[in-house]
Amino acid sequence: MDLAALADRIEISDLLARYARGVDRKDWKLWRTVFTEDAYLDYRQAGGIDGDRETVGNFLAQAHADFPVTQHYITNIECELDGASASVVAMFYNPIRFPGAAEMSYCGGYYHHKLVRTADGWKSRELIEETSFFVNPPEGLLPRTSTVG
Repeated sequence: MDLAALADRIEISDLLARYARGVDRKDWKLWRTVFTEDAYLDYRQAGGIDGDRETVGNFLAQAHADFPVTQHYITNIECELDGASASVVAMFYNPIRFPGAAEMSYCGGYYHHKLVRTADGWKSRELIEETSFFVNPPEGLLPRTSTVG
């Protein structure tokens, strides 16, 4: 692996860390910097929505406003670089306390990103969250299925 590829992988790892920090600190301006303006995001498997960056960002801001605890761990980052684009699969683990809940909930799975190199560095133009498990979800939150490929 050459130095340019190593630098790309480090920058992509930092991008994923920025994603987690943005969500967990409810910093939706920071969270938006992870994505291209025309990005497509799909959180339906975790009970969320899919759509463009602004629609999903606004949904997440409202949905997370009263969450007392969220913490995202992003690990096992697999990255396939192809010039100015990259495919990334990364595992996530997310302990979370829902508003009004006495106990913690936990979910985990995979983030599937399609990235592009921009003048501002690597950005995600597509994110599909693949939820593998959800422990103690609130009543009425039933993870939906979708195809990831």
